[in-house]
Amino acid sequence: MHMADALLSPAVGGTLWAASAAIIAGCARKLRSEMDDRKVPLMGVLGAFVFAAQMINFAIPGTGSSGHLGGGLLLAVLLGPCAAFLTLASVLTVQALFFADGGLLALGSNIFNLGFFPCFVAYPLVYRLIAGGRPTGVRLTAAALFSAVLALQLGALAVVAETVLSGISSLPFRTFLFLMQPIHLAIGLVEGGVTAAVVAFIWKARPEVLSANPPRPFGKVVATLGLATVLIGGGFSYYASEAPDGLEWAISHASGEQELSAPDGGVHESLAQAQERTALLPDYGFKEGEGAGEAGTGLAGLVGGGITMALVLGIGWGLRIRRAGRVESGRGAALR
Repeated sequence: MHMADALLSPAVGGTLWAASAAIIAGCARKLRSEMDDRKVPLMGVLGAFVFAAQMINFAIPGTGSSGHLGGGLLLAVLLGPCAAFLTLASVLTVQALFFADGGLLALGSNIFNLGFFPCFVAYPLVYRLIAGGRPTGVRLTAAALFSAVLALQLGALAVVAETVLSGISSLPFRTFLFLMQPIHLAIGLVEGGVTAAVVAFIWKARPEVLSANPPRPFGKVVATLGLATVLIGGGFSYYASEAPDGLEWAISHASGEQELSAPDGGVHESLAQAQERTALLPDYGFKEGEGAGEAGTGLAGLVGGGITMALVLGIGWGLRIRRAGRVESGRGAALR
């Protein structure tokens, strides 16, 4: 559900950039005072894991479409809403800058659509209510399924609304809406199942990870997720479905075109040129003339996962350092 710049006007794209930036700033302030430092490595490896998992497009039977894990709900369950939002924002930023997945103008929209709804709507209002304080396997599965479906439906609706409000594409509102919602219902069910499986595994293996006050670090969980990231990004990603994802499928059926073109000149052209310069491995493969195939895809998975982990760890430790600095400043002021 990564939006391209061709769907958005500068006004709508800029508004969503501002909204996402405000949420990021609010999350950073909250985490600076409340985050458990022992979860910083978990944030880093989960960011890399979600990056790798998003490369695996699974086919939606009978549709000719595919979908991939959004990851927002999984991150919210394991990290809490604010840490999850920052982690997912890092994943999407790395994808846009280094792999040309999602436009730069659309980056704010993609962060909002894929991050806000699972982290701040579906997780607190649905998942926690159904899972309860002592979740069972059945409750975890139900909570994950209902929450993932809600988050994907709201995200898909937001994509339609932002596209129509932008007014630069020929996509008819009703047709686009009636294509987007059902296909993302199917994707949401798969995402809910994957989320439930991962959370249930961690709940059984290391339930303290899901505790508000975990008694010890999460070395084994971090190691397991790290290994899974390497296997998925470095190997399994090559076997992802080549069918268009839910958004691309809906655009194709609503417009009759495989891909929409952004307006010439102005903000769209400038950002497209900037993205072309920053994209090391566009579309998760080598640039034309540099080779292609399995090696490029596997390298993209490993490089992207590594960059994402480094970025998330940098954010986490940066917030920790700032918090320590504020504490020391407070102590110095008290002594004076």
